Amino acid sequence: MAKRQLIFGIGVTIFLIFVFFIVTYSIITITKKRVPIFGDKVALVRIEGVILDSKKAIEQLKRYKEDKSVKAIVIRVDSPGGGVVPSQEIYEEIKKIKEKGEKKVVISMGAMAASGGYYISCPADKIVANPGSITGSIGVIMELANIEGLLEKIGVKSVVVKSGKHKDIGSVLRAMSAEEKEILQRVLDDVHNQFIEAVAKGRGIKEDVVRGIADGRIFTGKQAKELGLIDEIGNLEDTIKIAARISGIKGEPQVVTEERKPSFLELLLGNFLNQKIDPFKRHISFNYIFTY
Repeated sequence: MAKRQLIFGIGVTIFLIFVFFIVTYSIITITKKRVPIFGDKVALVRIEGVILDSKKAIEQLKRYKEDKSVKAIVIRVDSPGGGVVPSQEIYEEIKKIKEKGEKKVVISMGAMAASGGYYISCPADKIVANPGSITGSIGVIMELANIEGLLEKIGVKSVVVKSGKHKDIGSVLRAMSAEEKEILQRVLDDVHNQFIEAVAKGRGIKEDVVRGIADGRIFTGKQAKELGLIDEIGNLEDTIKIAARISGIKGEPQVVTEERKPSFLELLLGNFLNQKIDPFKRHISFNYIFTY
């Protein structure tokens, strides 16, 4: 009998220790992710730096889209732009959330939300920027080098074997022909038109009005408000309160966000890697510096 009670006592102790560790781990996990346990929430998604990949942003947006406790999503954009396709993919995901109609999506512009950074902001329910935020830059750019002269000086000659007349279009090893420039110009013009259409639809502005300012120029947040490119002037805290208000949250909103842990290389080299790690992805881009 005493032995059975001892075994039972040990079992209960092990069970309580197990429960303690589970509860402790859950609390630590929730704290690290800054996830409030109860009440309606505003989710905060950060899109920072050059937009080269849409995967992480879309994963977060989809997760919050399905979370019933999240009533609004605030997207903090602090980006000079980036690749055309990842910008378009994020744009489409934001549009899907808005069209579903269950949650409000509000953009908070940081120091810069230009070109691709502005593109992804267009379909949101509201856009809020600081008066000095740099935005706009509705344009597309392709950057290609020509090192033919340099190779000649050092005695290097390239040999290209191709099966299509324009297969090596944009090659850095030779000068571009007028015909090739025309081909690439048509590509960029088409992408530029896509950008203009996205702004017109997202912001409810006539396309010819957007076209009049879609020459790549940048605007301050104050100027952008006057042009109808944004809705309100305010900082991130203001944006969270706006998102809570328009989504029906009463009182101080609870904010859920995910902390992004930088990689070891990013810690060593900082934002340099973010901009330089894959230059081929930036050849056609929505970007203030490179650009789309």
